[in-house]
Amino acid sequence: MKKWQVVALATSIAMLSACASVPAADKGQMELAKTFPVPEEGKAGVYIYRNSFVGQALKKDLWIDGECLGETANKVFFYTLLSGNQEHAISTESEFSPNDIKLLVEAGKNYFIEQTIKMGVFVGGAKLTVVPEAEGRRQVAQLKLAQKGQCSR
Repeated sequence: MKKWQVVALATSIAMLSACASVPAADKGQMELAKTFPVPEEGKAGVYIYRNSFVGQALKKDLWIDGECLGETANKVFFYTLLSGNQEHAISTESEFSPNDIKLLVEAGKNYFIEQTIKMGVFVGGAKLTVVPEAEGRRQVAQLKLAQKGQCSR
């Protein structure tokens, strides 16, 4: 391997493993969200979290039904209430275009979505996956609540 290739590889690894941060929400809001309350009537609770080693230097936007939820970083989660008994589009920016999932939520329930970062051609991409409630609760309990409404675009 040529010297410039080694330097490029080392730089890429450092960028993917460095840490990014986003503004944290109020501690009281975080503690309340971590009690996993039953959503108010007609609503569903949605937790979207990121807790992975890969891509720690990257921030990725999240949108729900085209509205900015916020910008993610490693070790953070968002909690929001959505209208129940309907489908919602949940999106994250990726390398070339947004990645979307459609989630039909039932009023009175909480849902957990994990955002993961994957290697890309130029920059890491992001993926969203619905996870079982027990796994989502376990992960969210370790994380910090991010402040809503600050996307890069």
